Amino acid sequence: MKRRSIMITAAAAALVIAGLAAWQLGSGGTATTGGATTKGGAATSEGTVQKTAPSVWSERADLAQKELLSSFWNEDRGLFNNAVPCIDQQCDNPFNYWWLAHAVDVLTDGYERTGDMQYVKQLDKLYQGLLGRNGGDFINDYYDDMEWMALAWLRAYDATGDERYQQAAMTLWQDIQTGWNDAVGGGIAWRKSQTDYKNTPANAPAIILAARVYEHTKAAADLEWAKKLYDWEKSNLVDPDTGLVWDGINRQGDGAVDKNWLFTYSQGVFIGAGVELYQITKEQPYLDDARKTADNLKNDFLSSTTDMLPFEGGDDAGLFKGVLVRYIGELIKVDPAQKELREMLLTNAKALWEDGKAEDKALFSNSWDQTPDEVVQLSTELSGVMLLEQAAQVEKQQ
Repeated sequence: MKRRSIMITAAAAALVIAGLAAWQLGSGGTATTGGATTKGGAATSEGTVQKTAPSVWSERADLAQKELLSSFWNEDRGLFNNAVPCIDQQCDNPFNYWWLAHAVDVLTDGYERTGDMQYVKQLDKLYQGLLGRNGGDFINDYYDDMEWMALAWLRAYDATGDERYQQAAMTLWQDIQTGWNDAVGGGIAWRKSQTDYKNTPANAPAIILAARVYEHTKAAADLEWAKKLYDWEKSNLVDPDTGLVWDGINRQGDGAVDKNWLFTYSQGVFIGAGVELYQITKEQPYLDDARKTADNLKNDFLSSTTDMLPFEGGDDAGLFKGVLVRYIGELIKVDPAQKELREMLLTNAKALWEDGKAEDKALFSNSWDQTPDEVVQLSTELSGVMLLEQAAQVEKQQ
């Protein structure tokens, strides 16, 4: 993540129907043939079909995925544009590598939810486009960016079985391990040209990645990497009293911890790290850590009156809340008793759909309860889609 710039209503039913008709993404439609039914319906004793109630959040996620493709996809480049409308060089300059890693993740979300092969085709196009734009491989100067790309392609491999994606993830993982050094007591550097600056963005996602790689390889070294990284992150960048996750250490060469740089992103990846290690080891402290950081959201991030997540800005920051809600969703899966987190996630999704979306399109705002800006960035749109996909998962679990 290249941190250059940190800083109405509900759509009518006609829009939902039209959007789903335009692009059949897991629509759950029903057909009758001689008294039998296909997906989405239940046969009655008379042999007719009684259509099941539609999944509200799944339908909304479908519309958001459709908008992502129709508004942002550039077929000539095989990549998503940086913004809509895209003006001149803003379409593809700069090359937002880590945004596009999350686009891989979002397409995988859609495929896992629907089983629609359109997503598989789109993943293939994006894979080719990324290879071409990045000079024929996936290696990058930023360790955190590579971690996101590796996580995304590993998920895509698990979903599709495409061996190219696994190879991409494993190649990246090997390069990421070179980012560890002894400056400030260990940890993976943020970037290759600044090896003594260590931060949560470069270490917490690496924990998740190492744990998931271990689930594929069963190699003890990969699990040891996950545990070593976790111990460093928790010891250096997590408030032991509250579970609040700080951003980084030694950014300016003074050994100081950036305790005033507080982002939803950092909370999300540490939650995800704890969840991954808990699932592998079944050691309770990992889950307890994830719960503690999640519980602290209400103290440092959530509005006390609306339960809304904060506005954090555009550009890279447009992705921050999307990262958080993805790993909140992972925590809910392993800890279904998290009722407050479930309600918070759905509250934000409802606000996004009713107030943070363009009136006639599924284009989203950086502030999930306010009207979008005239120009919507890809980072912002991806966060919105991630939120809706997580809402659909929560709806499915209820």
